[in-house]
Amino acid sequence: MKKELPKILITAYAVNPYKGSEDGTGWNMIAEISRYNNVTAITRENNQESIEQYLRENNLPQEGNLTFEYFDLPYWMRFWKKGGRGALLYFYLWQIGLVFFILRKKIDFDLAHHLNFHNDWTPSFLWLLGKPLVWGPIGHHPAIPKKYLIKSAGKSAYYLDQLKWFTKKMFWNVDPFLKITKWKAQKIITINSSVKEVLNFGKNKEVRLPAVATQFPEKDSEIDKIKSNKKFNVLSIGRFVPLKGFDLAIQSFGEFYHGQNKETQKQLQLTLIGKGPQKNILKKLVKDLDLENAVQFIDWMQRSELNNYFQSSSVFLFPSHEGAGMVVPEALSFNLPVLCYDNIGPGELISSECGIKVKYSTPRESIVTFSKHLTDLFNSEDKLNELSEGAEQHFIEKFTWGRKGKVISKAYREVLYPGKKNQTLPTQKKVEELIIS
Repeated sequence: MKKELPKILITAYAVNPYKGSEDGTGWNMIAEISRYNNVTAITRENNQESIEQYLRENNLPQEGNLTFEYFDLPYWMRFWKKGGRGALLYFYLWQIGLVFFILRKKIDFDLAHHLNFHNDWTPSFLWLLGKPLVWGPIGHHPAIPKKYLIKSAGKSAYYLDQLKWFTKKMFWNVDPFLKITKWKAQKIITINSSVKEVLNFGKNKEVRLPAVATQFPEKDSEIDKIKSNKKFNVLSIGRFVPLKGFDLAIQSFGEFYHGQNKETQKQLQLTLIGKGPQKNILKKLVKDLDLENAVQFIDWMQRSELNNYFQSSSVFLFPSHEGAGMVVPEALSFNLPVLCYDNIGPGELISSECGIKVKYSTPRESIVTFSKHLTDLFNSEDKLNELSEGAEQHFIEKFTWGRKGKVISKAYREVLYPGKKNQTLPTQKKVEELIIS
């Protein structure tokens, strides 16, 4: 008699195979986890159309091992929610209602996994179901260093960021359901080193696994042919908000650019892709620094077009203060060395083999240091090539969706079969046999 795969219940508020960010992460993780487990995934009703369309249009080998259920609170409990407004409160209430939905549907499972939202300051209520619980990946954005934020966006932005940080600390220290969640969870999947510090849970519970990943990219051979004769293009991507540090990226590039002679300047370019409330401020900064001929702003675009910019660039400059960084594995997948801060976000996503990390000091010192590293990489083709090769290897080892599915599935087995050493996952052929049977 064949041994059945573990029955896993996954709750994921945001799941959409056609989107990026948290929605795309939800979809990709569920798809990979279902390669090694019998998965029932519950998400919001507004994700149903996209999920079912994708399943119709794509032949997933593990589809027979994956079931979706859809749940939302009744209209009278959510009429006040408009887009992102009220999303966090609705998520909190949605989870409570979810427990009664699961009980009413009589869903059979061995282990419950609270997959997303990815913040570590709102609880899960799946522990009420009395089954083993896995929680995460979870994390948080740290408070932006005061000197950097005030210089970038002023004192009002600093006080707003401090208010957000105070709110998180209130949840960490006061919310009784958050304390129960971290106590009841057998495994807590963390995106960076700061999570365990703020939640203060036992070391045996932690599974360190950044939520960010991406697919192996499709590369255009024609772009590779052109690349050897192109400009030295510095790329940066994200929302134009203080958290991302685009003002410092522009100033660092400006320091690097103006340190070259006129002829060399013609080879240099900074490409900023994104949109957000700081766009006009950043454009003015470019004008003030006399960089209009060397800096281009581009709005969001289709994934295929974005890939062309990744592939045609030389370096990915990302002085972000965030706690993760979805674009970092994307850059690495295109062999792009990453320049970032030595922080708990992008700084923990790269190594010295694939990028360069700059320690926090003062905004001015950071600008000078990033500029120096840009200069060194521009002048040393050997160093640039070495980091490019390291970027590809680091991506393969750390940031494929397949790796996420394997690490999480191994954690499930450690919870379900305690004491059994060297937990191994079934081969894909074995999984397909179990699905068919």
